Amino acid sequence: MKLLLTLAGAITALLSSKSVLAEYTLNMTQGITDISKDIYGLHMMVFWVCVAIGVVVFGAMFFSIIAHRKSKGAKAAHFHESTTVEFLWTGIPILILIAMAIPASKTLIDIEVLDKADMTVKVTGMQWKWQYDYPEEGISFVSNLAQSSRDVIYSTPEKREAVNDDDTYLLSVDKRLVVPVDTTIRFLITSSDVIHNWWVPAFAVKQDANPGFINDAWARPTEIGTYRGQCAELCGKDHGFMPIVVDVVSKADYAEWVESMQADKVAEVASATMVWTEDDLVAKGETIYNANCSGCHQKDGSGIPGVFPAMKGSIVTNGPAADHLNIVINGNGGMPSFKMLSDSDLASVITYERRSFGNNGSVVQPSDVTSAR
Repeated sequence: MKLLLTLAGAITALLSSKSVLAEYTLNMTQGITDISKDIYGLHMMVFWVCVAIGVVVFGAMFFSIIAHRKSKGAKAAHFHESTTVEFLWTGIPILILIAMAIPASKTLIDIEVLDKADMTVKVTGMQWKWQYDYPEEGISFVSNLAQSSRDVIYSTPEKREAVNDDDTYLLSVDKRLVVPVDTTIRFLITSSDVIHNWWVPAFAVKQDANPGFINDAWARPTEIGTYRGQCAELCGKDHGFMPIVVDVVSKADYAEWVESMQADKVAEVASATMVWTEDDLVAKGETIYNANCSGCHQKDGSGIPGVFPAMKGSIVTNGPAADHLNIVINGNGGMPSFKMLSDSDLASVITYERRSFGNNGSVVQPSDVTSAR
C-alpha cells in the first residue's frame, strides 16, 4: 500500500510539472498557413470519426458481454451468410471512407497545385547546412547551426545538461530565412550532395531535397513570427545539426531586410578587391571555420582519425596555397565543394587553416580566390 501511495504521488508531481506538460504534446501542429490548417482539420475529422467508431464497436462489445452473459442464461445465436449483415459491414465503411476522401482529395490537390506565386526561394540542402537563394532579389546566403549550440555540443556534459530548458538549443541558426507575411512563396528544393528533407511544420511543408532534381512546395504564411524546422531525412553524421529557422515579417520589414542584404552583397564584392591583413583574415576565418569545417575537422584542427583528416600539421594546410584552394573550392572525395562562400570568406577560412593550429602556410587573399575560381 505504501508503495502504491508513493507511485501515485510521483505520478501526480510529474503531471503537475509545467515543463513536463509543455513538452508532452500529442497533437500535430496547427500551423499558420491555410493548407496547414486544412491538414489539421482533416486530421481532427478522421480522429473524431475513429473515436465514434471505437465508441460504437466497443460499446456493442461490452453491452453484449454484459447483457448476454452465460450467467444470465443467454444462449449464443447461430446464423450464417446473412445478406443484411454483409451489406452493413461492407457498405457503412465504404460510405465513411468516401466521406473522408472528398475533403482529403481537395486538400491534396491544393497542396500540389499553385496557380501563381508572389516570390520564389530556392532551398539547397548540403552536409550539413542550408543555402537560400532569392532569384528576383539577387540574394544568396548559407544558414548554419548557431555557434551558441556548437559551443554546447563541444563542451562538457554538465554544460550540455544545463541547456535542457532552452527550447532553441540545436534549433537556432546564424542566418535565418526571411519571408513577408500574406505572400504566396514558391520553394524550389534541391540538394548538392545527398538526400535531405526541408521540413517546417508551421508551413505544412515537408519536401525531399534530392541531388540533381528540383522539388517544389508552396506556403502563404498569415501570421508574423519565428518558425522552426529541421532536416527530416537522415543525411549523415551531423544530420541532427541542420535546423531551419524562418522569420515571417511584415512587408515593410521585409523590404528593409532585402535592402540591407543587397547592401551587404555590394560591400562583400568590394571587400574582395581589398588586401586584408593577416589578423583580419584569421579573425574572420575562425568564425567561418567553426560554422562550416569544425564538424568534420574538429574545432582544434585535430580531425577524426581514419575519417576526416586533421588541419594541424597537414601537407595541404602547409603546402602550396593553390592546392588548398582547389580542394576547398571544388571539393575532394568525401569533402563537398564550398564554392558557395564568397571570395573574402574563402580567403579568410583558408588563411585561418594555414596560420592556426601551429601551421606555417602562406596567407591567402580574396584576389587569389577570384583567380582560382
